Amino acid sequence: MMISGISIFLLFYIGGLHVFWAFGGQWGSRVVIPATSGSGELTFKPGLIATLIVAILLFSAALLLAIQGRLLPALPSSPWIQWGCWLCVFVFGLRAIGDFKYVGLFKRVKQTSFATYDTFLFTPLCLWLCFTFYYTLFYS
Repeated sequence: MMISGISIFLLFYIGGLHVFWAFGGQWGSRVVIPATSGSGELTFKPGLIATLIVAILLFSAALLLAIQGRLLPALPSSPWIQWGCWLCVFVFGLRAIGDFKYVGLFKRVKQTSFATYDTFLFTPLCLWLCFTFYYTLFYS
């Protein structure tokens, strides 16, 4: 229950950060998008809608975890909730593996600020969330 609770908090916090960034917030925004090299040229520039969609998906993942982990007893788990949790296992697992160039365990571009944060924060967080969803599917 504590594992799920920590992950739910993290998902809501990160979702809140995305809402903050969507409406012009700058804190932390310089290191959350991969850069092509040390020059700082970003690989993409997310817009308002894309950033809000990511926030909604993170909030939804937190809700799935809360239901599957029985932290919201009024909402029983169902096959749809379990499928959603499996989807989260795969999404966070694939994010941890990465694209083999800019993000994940096997990235080749390692000399950027993003790469440093990805190595020590983003990828371990994705592995943690992947593990949490997997654990919750079998032990809740």
